[in-house]
Amino acid sequence: MLKIITAIAFFICSLLSAQNVNLTVSVSGLKSNTGILKVGLYNSDATFLKSTYKSITSEIKNSSATVTFVGIPKGEYGISTYQDENSNGKLDKNMMGIPSEDFACSNDAKGFMGPPKYEDAKFNIDKNSKIEIKFNN
Repeated sequence: MLKIITAIAFFICSLLSAQNVNLTVSVSGLKSNTGILKVGLYNSDATFLKSTYKSITSEIKNSSATVTFVGIPKGEYGISTYQDENSNGKLDKNMMGIPSEDFACSNDAKGFMGPPKYEDAKFNIDKNSKIEIKFNN
């Protein structure tokens, strides 16, 4: 009986893990190797640029960095990333609220009179995938 329960549990776990994928994000075009790169993964319009679903911090080497989100569910996501030049853990802004540190989003989404929109940054993944983001200095 224990063997049957173990086999069923293993089968269920393998089905559940088959629903998850890895997402590799390669970022290039950073203006220097100063500070760290923060990469945020968002899974809804309501949380985009407000509260990350998952986030990763990476060192910058040769003006680029690569991070991998492991075991995320297949689905729709958006990415924002910024170069935290002073490593203070936040995107610095000037007195008018405009970012003073470089940032970029998936699909090269840009804001007009405000931040980029989730609608412009979103993409779907249904298998292990790689996204490339280039900073435009």
